[in-house]
Amino acid sequence: MRIISWNINSLRLRLSLLKQLIDISNPDIICLQETKVPDLLFPLTEIKKIGFMYNIFKGMKSYNGVCILSKYPLEIHDANSIEWCNKKDCRHLAVYFNYLNQKITLHNFYIPAGGDEPDPNINPKFLHKLNFLHETTLWFKQNKEPNAILVGDFNIAPLEQDVWSHKQLLKVVSHTPIEVDKLNQWINTGFLDAMREFIPPNKKLYTWWSYRSRNWEKSNRGRRLDHLWITPALRPYLSNIYVFKEARNWDKPSDHVPIMLELDQ
Repeated sequence: MRIISWNINSLRLRLSLLKQLIDISNPDIICLQETKVPDLLFPLTEIKKIGFMYNIFKGMKSYNGVCILSKYPLEIHDANSIEWCNKKDCRHLAVYFNYLNQKITLHNFYIPAGGDEPDPNINPKFLHKLNFLHETTLWFKQNKEPNAILVGDFNIAPLEQDVWSHKQLLKVVSHTPIEVDKLNQWINTGFLDAMREFIPPNKKLYTWWSYRSRNWEKSNRGRRLDHLWITPALRPYLSNIYVFKEARNWDKPSDHVPIMLELDQ
């Protein structure tokens, strides 16, 4: 079972890249963020043509949007109806799927970026991000499920080796201590960082490189903003993770690259 997470930064604009990703990875389920397409314009016909017959999507024009594409049946989770921070901004989908005769919960999140200024008193976008993290943490603390996977663009790089320079980014949104603390509180409700189960915390690991860099690969000023979490009960099935760094060099790429976890029997 292969599950991919990717901030695609416009599904319709990068549909050809999605097909390219599918060709090289053969995933079973794909969770996308920043689809930027209202539901009425979702390219459902094209998605089904490339083998994904079961699809859940929640989108809006120009901003945000999430979807889950699957080769296997999906069941809507009750959490799918939650409006985090009382906003209808299309940042979360939750479903069930069956794996080895077990019901697995899958959450796909696009956490608010938080703007530029890491001060909730003057930056409402940063306040929204902190409130969002508070609400999700509280919900997951109260609604524990033994077999759960949580993926998405969290817009936070929590570890020192998740950023190109820990010291220089301590006051930059995505790596500030308050964001890291909030994210740690969330993961401690009952999850493991699946990516760091394979790549030790002392090794550099990035999933995002800014469009602003003329030569992103040479400068390599990346951050790990995208995450794969699993509950401990699923750890015995976790066989591999993969970061598709090569996707950052594709034609008109997203600034994020796809990441994948693989479960075996």
